[in-house]
Amino acid sequence: MQIGRVSEVWRYPVKSMGGGRVPRASFNEFGMIGDRAWAVREDGQTRSAREIPALLQCAARFTAEPTEAAQSAPLAIELPDGAEIDQDAAERLGGALGREVALAPLRPAADAAYFQRAAPAGEVDPAAQLAMLRQVFGLEDDDPLPDLGGLPASLREFSTPPGTFVDCYPLHVITTASLRELAALGGGEDVDVRRFRPNLVIDTGEADGLVETGWPDRELRIGGIVAQVKTTTVRCSVPAHAQRGMERSRAVGRALIERTAQHLGAYAEITVSGEVAEGDPVELV
Repeated sequence: MQIGRVSEVWRYPVKSMGGGRVPRASFNEFGMIGDRAWAVREDGQTRSAREIPALLQCAARFTAEPTEAAQSAPLAIELPDGAEIDQDAAERLGGALGREVALAPLRPAADAAYFQRAAPAGEVDPAAQLAMLRQVFGLEDDDPLPDLGGLPASLREFSTPPGTFVDCYPLHVITTASLRELAALGGGEDVDVRRFRPNLVIDTGEADGLVETGWPDRELRIGGIVAQVKTTTVRCSVPAHAQRGMERSRAVGRALIERTAQHLGAYAEITVSGEVAEGDPVELV
């Protein structure tokens, strides 16, 4: 059943930095070629905007096109003050972020130790762990935690799935129907696709509601790829943060918490590799 067409293809060369639209992209089992091909590392750990919100004020683009054999192609990074640096200027990037960081290229999945979470120092305090989790999701005292049951079990051990710098699954899609619905549920004019960092935006025409909620355990055929939908996308506090060209939005944050149970969009695993271009048909099987 055709449910729509690909209206936008987005690529983010550096994890948690702004990216840009591309007319087409290739995908393999690890996701889009060139997507999150670099990440900021600190103390031997991969960092995201959850730990370093200032990353959201940076943007990155490739100065040479990435390939499957060489995903971490050279970069141009625009800092919050408008200055532009390349991938070798870690000291200037650290100064802009207020942290001592390195910019690191993606490594193969076989280098599993590179992606491991740091072992906790001392005994884990469940109350402190819960408080940290609530902070990550931007929750107030009486807000419920979102359902995290669809996340990969590997994230208990790894900061990102080995072989990727994505948060959870290789493919992240969102529909025009869900973006409209979130706006109607209280997000208003602050609902902007750039806040949600999808790989693909699917134009679902006149469809209403949070349509992705019916997709888990079903297949999407998108252009030349096939993807198995694993779960709807759980949202931390990042979409509500200030980002390049966008102010902080309490409206988006509260609409997600109060009206969508902090799930918007869908995560999927890619089972057939191939190419996707703007305008390609999308079928739900």
